[in-house]
Amino acid sequence: MMGYYIIIGLVMLVSTLVSQKLKSKFRHYSKLRLRNGMSGKEIAEKMLRDNGITDVQVISTRGQLTDHYNPKDKTVNLSEVVYHERNAAAAAVAAHEVGHAVQHATAYNWLTMRSKLVPVVSVASRFSQWVIIGGIALLAANAFFGTYVFLAGIVLYALGTLFAFITLPVEYDASKRALAWLEERNMVTREEHDGAKDALKWAARTYLVAAIGSLATLLYFISIFMGSRRS
Repeated sequence: MMGYYIIIGLVMLVSTLVSQKLKSKFRHYSKLRLRNGMSGKEIAEKMLRDNGITDVQVISTRGQLTDHYNPKDKTVNLSEVVYHERNAAAAAVAAHEVGHAVQHATAYNWLTMRSKLVPVVSVASRFSQWVIIGGIALLAANAFFGTYVFLAGIVLYALGTLFAFITLPVEYDASKRALAWLEERNMVTREEHDGAKDALKWAARTYLVAAIGSLATLLYFISIFMGSRRS
């Protein structure tokens, strides 16, 4: 299992560095005041109207970087600093979350696929690690069914990895929609647009690191499984 801990350690290190960079970027662009004077809430509501979406509510939620779109109750949830503030970072986040609402309204394929996987992945992610550990322990004890338990754990973990990669086009597309709308509607200046683009780029990288880390771990488990089959 040493290889597993090395992979997890590296992923955690890179994830922490990217997260710190993201927070630094948002702090920086939070100082770049919007010339139009609109708050994150107002940006989100206008983007919804411009896309003909009238059944989605923009609400405030506690925490930092807790912004998300909830397709179940059709709400764009903005953290307090995004909801109230009037800067490039707030505009970027607000427009990005509305980008998800637009995806939902237009039945964007990748979002639909991810939504269908949520119930399965929520169960798989809860048990995959325990099943894998159990499978490895059984293999070490030469239990005849250890291989099957380990394989079941790998399949469960693979579902989580698949979900992580399906999330990537969803997040990148939401940012693309956000930036295009901000520019087309002249909501931001060139400097503000560049700041919003840079902030969203680093936000997307957190998902990319998570997906690559999940894939690396999955491949490690598969290599152990293949090795056990040859022994």
